[in-house]
Amino acid sequence: MGERRMLTDRLPSFPWDRLAPYKRKAAEHADGIVDLSVGTPVDPVPVTLRRALADAADSPGYPQTWGTPELRASIQGWLARRHGVHVAEGAVMPTIGSKEAVAWLPTLLGLGEGDTVVHPELAYPTYDVGARLAGATPVAADGLASLGPARVSLVWVNSPSNPTGRVLGVPHLRKVVQWARERGAIVISDECYLDLGWEGTEPVSILHPDVCDGTHENLIALHSLSKRSNLAGYRAAFMAGDPALVEELLEVRKHAGMIVPAPVQGAMKAALDDDTHAAEQKERYRARRERLRSALRGAGWNIEHSEAGLYLWASRPGTDAWGAVTELAEHGILVAPGDFYGPAGAGSVRVAFTATDERVEAAAERLAP
Repeated sequence: MGERRMLTDRLPSFPWDRLAPYKRKAAEHADGIVDLSVGTPVDPVPVTLRRALADAADSPGYPQTWGTPELRASIQGWLARRHGVHVAEGAVMPTIGSKEAVAWLPTLLGLGEGDTVVHPELAYPTYDVGARLAGATPVAADGLASLGPARVSLVWVNSPSNPTGRVLGVPHLRKVVQWARERGAIVISDECYLDLGWEGTEPVSILHPDVCDGTHENLIALHSLSKRSNLAGYRAAFMAGDPALVEELLEVRKHAGMIVPAPVQGAMKAALDDDTHAAEQKERYRARRERLRSALRGAGWNIEHSEAGLYLWASRPGTDAWGAVTELAEHGILVAPGDFYGPAGAGSVRVAFTATDERVEAAAERLAP
């Protein structure tokens, strides 16, 4: 019997494990830790969404992988209402959170050895992991022209960016779509922060007609309700785009049992039909962002990009990422080092503003000169 090859052999070490000693250091602060390292929601799930979950709790049968017709209609309505995107009937599907989709889409699309998956140089680590799980080759590259003869099968786009908050404009997105279509590659756009533009910045979906010329061929957009509606604990997300690709993924997901629970589908519909709670949550984040950004700048930190999303991309002159992590941990503040997202982030840290108002205020006071 041959030696079993563990799947973990393909994967890098889990980066967040390296942050553990700094978390312990920050927790020693007399007033407790201010954890700004992970962008996890801390505010309550809106009552109407909890009620929708409870109302759908009596669901003894198997849910639909494709999502209920009502949920699909709500997804389509939200995309059209909020982002000017009109998708074909049936070209949407709920997923068990967006990280699940990011990690498994290369595999579900049939990629493997010999395929190249391109992702941004500063990027959510799961783009790389998803390529490795499929047996494909991940390549970090912002300039697609530099890739040469590599057989690129999939290109990841992330705007607004995690970790930098950078927003890609329509001309940039059009070039990516055109480049990929000339080579028969699929473009998957991670748009989890699309609703969170600041200071007049309006991020645009890759499915918008100004970007894709009215056709969604070979395009998929991923959206999450974790940030917009505080549903990270519900694992509520969805994909939309090319009807042929969505149908292909539906067939595979049915075989694999990748199904969003029926009560969660009910809560998703309620969330997508209501823009009021999302606007209220965005205002909470706006206030926290302003407080932290002002405090960091007042303490001599530089803020780059950060025009959208839930993070500030910050650097300390003369200090690398881990030096900055160390300095902040001594003040009881935990942040994520930029090199978690690629070597290009070695001089910066990612600062989440998803903590409570009280913890954000505590961080700002500790940063005061």
